Amino acid sequence: MKADFFKYQAQTSCNPLAISISKAKGSYIYDDKGKAYLDFVAGVSANSLGHNPPKVKKAIVKQLNLYTHVMVYGEFIQKPQVALSKLLAQHLPAPLQTTYLTNSGTEATEGGLKLAKRITGRSEFIAAKMGYHGNTQGAMSVCGNEAQNRAFRPLIPGSKFIRFNAEADLNKITTKTAAVILETIQGGAGFIVPQDNYLKKVKTRCQEVGTLLILDEIQTGFGRTGSVFGFENYNVIPDILLVGKGLGGGMPIGAFIASQEHMRLLTHNPKLGHITTFGGHPVIAAAAHATLKEIVKPKLLASVKEKERLIKNLLVHPEIKEIRGAGLMLALIVKDADFASRVILECLKRGLILFWLLFEGKAIRITPPLNISKTDLKKGCNILLEVIEELA
Repeated sequence: MKADFFKYQAQTSCNPLAISISKAKGSYIYDDKGKAYLDFVAGVSANSLGHNPPKVKKAIVKQLNLYTHVMVYGEFIQKPQVALSKLLAQHLPAPLQTTYLTNSGTEATEGGLKLAKRITGRSEFIAAKMGYHGNTQGAMSVCGNEAQNRAFRPLIPGSKFIRFNAEADLNKITTKTAAVILETIQGGAGFIVPQDNYLKKVKTRCQEVGTLLILDEIQTGFGRTGSVFGFENYNVIPDILLVGKGLGGGMPIGAFIASQEHMRLLTHNPKLGHITTFGGHPVIAAAAHATLKEIVKPKLLASVKEKERLIKNLLVHPEIKEIRGAGLMLALIVKDADFASRVILECLKRGLILFWLLFEGKAIRITPPLNISKTDLKKGCNILLEVIEELA
């Protein structure tokens, strides 16, 4: 199968990890030889409740026995879509009460950008340098890493970039700006958290000039930071919210969320202002509903902060220069990219899955399932410390 993988399936890097997967359960992934790997990545923050969570699996099977795809999004009333959208609204502040379900986070970005244009009648977007919002061409247009974008230009025009956490750049937001789009915590850049009420200051500037604030919670949402949504930690409410990844419990989903008044603008002038065939697929929506019901439980959310403290207390070593991020969205910063890669690859040999970040080579990603046990956390941290010590 490995030969077929390289021959028939398109690759995204020159050296994929190429582990042949046989099964996965809880916080572990197993290869075709039966070797167990402790998963400290969770499908890049997507498997919020670990692998094959029983309640999510039950919801999937139940919906499979009723119906799968029946009609393009938004035409038929389908219980899983309605139940999920309602549950999201119940855990979001006003005016974020109306959800448009998509197939992925990057599609959520595309929809959010279109909606911002429709609301404001403007076409300029301002995003953060080293920001990441997806890999389709519209999303790439507001991603602030030229090395990633260069080969695919021209992208959609009208995007400008500011430095994340740089208050001095906020005067670039003007009456020409449709929206500012930011990750609540910058992911690919190295899990950079907002400082000194930065997001609140961005929102204030947006309100001064009639600009919308889009917050990308595709990675920070659904308990990853210890609250249901990351923006809850920073005293700000976006005009448009983008979500994905962890909502699906391992299934592909995304959504953009706004006020009902704003979302109605996609129904006319032109009608069908945003359409999707498989967005809100009933089986996926059922899985997401089951996932969200578990994530919003206070006990689970509180445990995320406890596990953050545990990791930070355990991972103390001269080679670890800093631990960035919040909750179970953490990045170890080491001396250089070569050392980070050697640590990640050696840990993999010893049965611990870690990963890289897109734009920060010195970072080692730690984003395990939210419900990982403290025993497994300690086990993984011990492997990581042993490898760091040996390689140092």
